[in-house]
This record gives sequence, structure tokens and C-alpha cells, in this order.
Amino acid sequence: MIIQSLVGGGFIGIAVSILLLFNGKILGVSGILGELLNCRLSKNNWRLFFVTGLFISPFIYNIFYPIPSVKISSNNLLIILGGLLVGFGSRLGSGCTSGHGVCGVARLSVRSLIATATFIFFGFITVYVLKKVPI
Repeated sequence: MIIQSLVGGGFIGIAVSILLLFNGKILGVSGILGELLNCRLSKNNWRLFFVTGLFISPFIYNIFYPIPSVKISSNNLLIILGGLLVGFGSRLGSGCTSGHGVCGVARLSVRSLIATATFIFFGFITVYVLKKVPI
């Protein structure tokens, strides 16, 4: 498992570097998706391919390495609300975990360092509360 994690992290680093080097763009998924939704296809071709790759990659992976099915027992409305809150938070925080955590930290951006530390801190708090408070 450690080798797969290292290889996966390496591929993420390579993808981030290539996008920055050749396009001058930061790989932040919320920003990529937000710009894609502006519907200027001629300027967003690469974004369309990127997002398409995000959606089809798990299916391709599953062909070679079948994974067991997952049953989600949460309320669909709660899942949608959570997604909307994540989207709102990404816009409010000027980026998502991939933009701040992967690209921003690598560029030593103070805003990204603070944002990533905040994500991690509140992640710890959330896990602690969810383990202590039965829902």
C-alpha cells in the first residue's frame, strides 16, 4: 500500500507541475470546475478533459482492479447539502484542498499554508466530535 501511495502522490505532483509549467495554471479542482461551468468551451477544453478524466478514471481502474461495491447509508439530501457546503466553502476560501494543499503549499503560499492547517485542524475536530457524539 505504501508503494501505491508514493506512486499516486508522485503522479499528482507530476500533473500539478505539468499544468503549471505548460499552462501557467494552478491545479485546484474547484477552480477548474467553476471555470468550466462558465461555458466558454474554446478556453476550457483542457478543463473539460481534466474533469472527464476525474469521472472516468475510477471506472477504468475498476476494470483492472475490481473493487467491492460500497453502500452509502446516509440520507441523499444530507449528501447534497454537504456537497453544496463544500462548494460554498471552496469559493469562500479561494480554493479547495487540492488547490491549497497540493499547489499552494508547494509554492509556499502563506494563504495556502493557513488554509491547509485550518482544513487539517477542523478535520481532527470533526473526527473527534463524531467519535464522541452518537449520531
